[in-house]
Amino acid sequence: MVEDSDVGEIVKVSGPLVVARNLPGPRMYDLVRVGDSRLMGEIIELRGDNVSVQVYEETGGLGPGDPVFPTGGALSVELGPGLIESIYDGVQRPLSAIREEYGNYIERGVDVPGLSRTREWEFKPSVEEGAEVRQGDILGTIQETAVAEHRVMVPRGVSGRVLEIRGGVHKVTDVVAVIGSDDKSVEVTLLQKWPVRNARPVKVKLAPTVPLITGQRVIDTFFPVAKGGTACVPGPFGSGKTVIQHQIAKWADADIILFIGCGERGNEMTEVLLEFPELIDPYSGEPLMKRTVLIANTSNMPVAAREASVYTGITIAEYYRDMGYSVALQADSTSRWAEALREISGRLEEMPGEEGFPAYLGTRLASFYERAGLVECECSGERRGSITVVGAVSPPGGDLSEPVTQATLRVVKVFWGLEDKLAFRRHFPAINWLVSYSLYLDEVEKEWARMVSPEFAKLRTDAMRLLQEESELQEIVRLIGIEALSPRERLAMESAKSVREDFLQQNAYDVTDSFSSLKKQFLLLRCVMAFEYAGSAAIEKGVEIRDVVASPVREEIAQAKFIPEDELDRIEELEKKVRDTMEEFSSRLEVKEALDLF
Repeated sequence: MVEDSDVGEIVKVSGPLVVARNLPGPRMYDLVRVGDSRLMGEIIELRGDNVSVQVYEETGGLGPGDPVFPTGGALSVELGPGLIESIYDGVQRPLSAIREEYGNYIERGVDVPGLSRTREWEFKPSVEEGAEVRQGDILGTIQETAVAEHRVMVPRGVSGRVLEIRGGVHKVTDVVAVIGSDDKSVEVTLLQKWPVRNARPVKVKLAPTVPLITGQRVIDTFFPVAKGGTACVPGPFGSGKTVIQHQIAKWADADIILFIGCGERGNEMTEVLLEFPELIDPYSGEPLMKRTVLIANTSNMPVAAREASVYTGITIAEYYRDMGYSVALQADSTSRWAEALREISGRLEEMPGEEGFPAYLGTRLASFYERAGLVECECSGERRGSITVVGAVSPPGGDLSEPVTQATLRVVKVFWGLEDKLAFRRHFPAINWLVSYSLYLDEVEKEWARMVSPEFAKLRTDAMRLLQEESELQEIVRLIGIEALSPRERLAMESAKSVREDFLQQNAYDVTDSFSSLKKQFLLLRCVMAFEYAGSAAIEKGVEIRDVVASPVREEIAQAKFIPEDELDRIEELEKKVRDTMEEFSSRLEVKEALDLF
């Protein structure tokens, strides 16, 4: 019960910013309740006796003199079984539960716990009474979904002997274990809480080396991201940022997927909600929602909660990482998050930086992306987990020199530069291969050799060389025409076109082409490059370029990407056919030359 003397009062309301005074013992990032409706807010500035609170709900109707109630704690998320398959708003209110209780619209002041207090879970202990445990150790497991095993861990700061362990059916608030000593013990429930702005501790951070397979050929083969790595997808409106993020969320070979709709259009989240339950995970055969957590803070939802949504998402991701899982987090988009920072900063009357963004924009972005990584988890034994963060950036007018993009590029190691011209030509993913890069390439190539073939890295290098050569030759063609090119250069142009259209370009709506395994990507690229290698050899022997280019095998190469995953031997047969066709051209030429001599 809060005493009257412990309640502050509002002195100013400016949009989502509320200034209050007489709040007892205020601290930065403490959670407070504002007004008689007890709207959720967070202290973001202390100035003399006044505190500034960003309110995560609509502040209409608030005025000077209204009460502000302290809670004594920081903004935290509830962690436990039931997170997967849920959809939350930016401050972890379950939207499905709110809809059942209040209807289609969220009423102000609604306070619904993030995890159900009535749902029961079957807890299976993995330790016995008397065992010594420390923070992070696994006490037992719960089958959260068909594909996700929830591992109940010893909470932070708790260690000692397991005095009691209770298997069976429990609610999240039930005590499942008692840990400590005979003099002092701690009761452990299935529910834990963690402040969203504090990163969960790890034993040691490691260098990411294993590629995150997304099923998108331009990403996995040309600009891969490692598990535990960071990537950004900047691009103008209409270039396909959201579709790429959806594709990664659908097909990435991560154990858990976090998708944060941060300030983007509501219909995009609707598409995810309608599509994911219908799609089948290629790795488990179960619906994709069985390993997915969604956080929706769309453009029509409170702007201040947009700033909190990315921290809510990364904290849930760290929780599953600590269980030893590989987690992929998609943030769409960090530009809208930065705009929320700019609005709050302006209302705080802080000195603006470039384009009005706060001076600490780069620091905030870095603090978010730095929570990604491959780590050894805090526990007695050896357990590794990872968080891969992919953030979309929406620069106004596609200007990549704007502050959010530049601050992001300073901290991420993979850059997938989208281009609207490619999107308008229906080339998806519209990633410009001439400006994009990946700093994980050297390490990932070693894994390619182990997972697929040592030949993979050379194929990728040769294909990239072709695309760069094509870019240079296009300038000559535009100036004086294709007739000015040598037969070898014309073949390079045709081969590069095949790399672009037959390998890089994918159809996100085609059942077969939407996802390509790493093995299929290797075989496809080898087939495409076989045309370049064998064609070059044929031209060197004197075969006419028009015969090579007009070969019927070109059409078969173009259709190879639609070959299903269970029929990959057809691609290998096609590669042999390509080589045989070029050798046949050479043989005919040799026969003709011999006859002419005769």
